[in-house]
Amino acid sequence: MAGVSIITPVEVLLSKRVQEMVLSGNGDPSGPYICEKDRDYGEEESMQNNSPIPFIDIGKLCAKENDHELKKLKLALSAWGCFQAIDHGIPSCFLDKVRGVGREFFGQSMEEKNKCAKTVAEFQGYGADPVPEDGQSLDWSDRIFLALAPEDQRNYAFWPENPISFKETLEEYTENMKRFTETVSKYMAKSVDLEEGCFLKQFGERSQLHGRFNYYSPCKRPDLVLGMKAHSDGSGYTVLLQDETGLQILKQGKWYTVPNDTNALLVIMGDQMEIMSNGIFTSPVHRVISDSRRDRISVAVFYTPEVGKEIGPEEGLIDSEKPRLFKIVKDYADIHYGYYQRGMRSLHTVQV
Repeated sequence: MAGVSIITPVEVLLSKRVQEMVLSGNGDPSGPYICEKDRDYGEEESMQNNSPIPFIDIGKLCAKENDHELKKLKLALSAWGCFQAIDHGIPSCFLDKVRGVGREFFGQSMEEKNKCAKTVAEFQGYGADPVPEDGQSLDWSDRIFLALAPEDQRNYAFWPENPISFKETLEEYTENMKRFTETVSKYMAKSVDLEEGCFLKQFGERSQLHGRFNYYSPCKRPDLVLGMKAHSDGSGYTVLLQDETGLQILKQGKWYTVPNDTNALLVIMGDQMEIMSNGIFTSPVHRVISDSRRDRISVAVFYTPEVGKEIGPEEGLIDSEKPRLFKIVKDYADIHYGYYQRGMRSLHTVQV
């Protein structure tokens, strides 16, 4: 019938790749990709050149005289819920290599990338996130999501064979992330006057690392889409490596663009660190905006407590002036994901 448009089912759209739609000239956003309502969390600030996102020097944290840097860390995590880590000990040339294998992977043919493709319902592998609930928009991006640690949780069937250096590079990056998260967790505890191993104990001996390479294609109408919709993370915390600006942090009703510092690792608190810290650290809402001309790569590593491990507020952070805010919970990431699929936060479900 004339004048009647047929809406393509979400499952069909998710079986296609945004990158390929753009490259084939069919990159006009429509239907479930349009997410204007998701852009209304707050007013956008243009702060790229003088960003207030805090920087924390890991080298200074590890020094004997570190009181000043510990205070900066606590302030960053309570006010922003994130910080840019510098002097972290990972060579910049290796960070370039990690970004590089991501770009190489997404630059390959669809035939090659589909060798590690997931189904619409699966989570690990190349593709898009599983189908969200009705009424939720789709992200203007593609990704490959992989279990990294413990090693026995890796499914190498989803790891790309090409580029040839992908596997070795990601395995080495995983070892770097194990060391980095151990260091950060210890000094987060010290920043609130706790024993350095307390958060690590909550994460458990089989704490999890998951890696996600994101590819954000350019969009002719970036005002209509989001590379990733506004959300908080369900992890303990997330370590992000990016190659272009696009990520924004929500603070007091305003969006702040995270600058691109190629030597920095952005550490973003997830809901589970807000729980463990009894609300001292905040889990910020963040999103990725699209650009009309350039693409973007990011590599996120999610650090999460071991499966079945109970977590809760540290007892040393509970007193008469700061009562317990959260219940004991396990496998919170599963709770979080159910709400994420509905475009909602989930912290309220574990509040006292």
